[in-house]
Amino acid sequence: MPNMYTLVAPCFFGTEHTLSFEVKRLGAQNIKVTDGRVAFEGDAAMIAAANLNLRTAERVLLLLKTFPAATFDELFDGVYSIPWEELIPVDAQFPVKGSSLSSQLSSVPACQSIVKKAIVKRLQYGHKTTTLPETSALYKIRFALRKNVVEVMLDTSGDGLHKRGYRKNATLAPIKETLAATIADVGFVRRDSTVQDPFCGSGTLVIEAAQKALNIAPGLRRRFAAEHYDFVPAAVWAEERQKALAASRLDAGFEGFGFDIDPNAVALANANAKLAGVGDRCRFEVADVKDFAPRPSSIILTNPPYGERLGDAAEAAALARTLGQVWQASPTAGLYAITADADFEAHFGKKAAKRRKIYNGMIPCQIYMYFDRPVKPVRK
Repeated sequence: MPNMYTLVAPCFFGTEHTLSFEVKRLGAQNIKVTDGRVAFEGDAAMIAAANLNLRTAERVLLLLKTFPAATFDELFDGVYSIPWEELIPVDAQFPVKGSSLSSQLSSVPACQSIVKKAIVKRLQYGHKTTTLPETSALYKIRFALRKNVVEVMLDTSGDGLHKRGYRKNATLAPIKETLAATIADVGFVRRDSTVQDPFCGSGTLVIEAAQKALNIAPGLRRRFAAEHYDFVPAAVWAEERQKALAASRLDAGFEGFGFDIDPNAVALANANAKLAGVGDRCRFEVADVKDFAPRPSSIILTNPPYGERLGDAAEAAALARTLGQVWQASPTAGLYAITADADFEAHFGKKAAKRRKIYNGMIPCQIYMYFDRPVKPVRK
């Protein structure tokens, strides 16, 4: 019987429903959805599969223990009780990061020091050594204190999962790949969809839509921390990568088009699409939104310039107004705009058919959805 692990996938607030479906699709067990995260269970193969395939998760954490701790002694004892020597080699690096909310132990640096000390003592005991050189593979440890309850976790991802490996550079205040993938899901992007973005920036929304339509696993072009972990064998990673490759649907009829007034952004978007393996499905061109020509059957996914991307609120409102006029003159299958502009509907000139509250980092946003009769694809 393979070892079963409890995994935690943090995500943007408002994206939990999309992530829970992704996790279910992987065959995970005991899925639990709470604000900003989805927890689930699986074996070593699930650790690899989750990192390779999840589009909307920020990372995949291995939950090692949950216990109450209102004192430093309780924190030390709880961390020490974890069999660290079975997880971490004697020469591994193991930095500790954490957080504390509504807890007696409110000093994060002090808690970090206690957690690190407990792990050191346990590793010295378990490996029967007094020396821990911390010179080899990296094992990032995270703890979270909330209402005097501690979760201790091991990061299996390394770099955040939004780092797909295709976006070497980005435009000012870009949308994260994980959030873009959520918007593609909300917009019901399918394998035969045509997607347009009149404010494409570095192309993330169109590229994520293309990868979703072609079922290209987002993690195929990068490496993960747990590829160095002994308890996730190299053969497991190789098998899960092969499964992900085999699941690609490169014969899909998807087409993506992006437009931006900035030539540098357009050049960057085209380069990113090639790196993402969808350069033959996505085309980016220099164009002003007033000249945007929506295709009747297309799905428009867009992040109109606002806030950090455009300091002038009046200019942002004018762009939203132009987009609304262009789209209402030539409606499409749907338009899905994510923005922090609370007055977007007024500027756009039409009330959204539906809205979803979502956070872009710490910035509260809404996805404004415009459609007549959305057709939901059958989930498979």
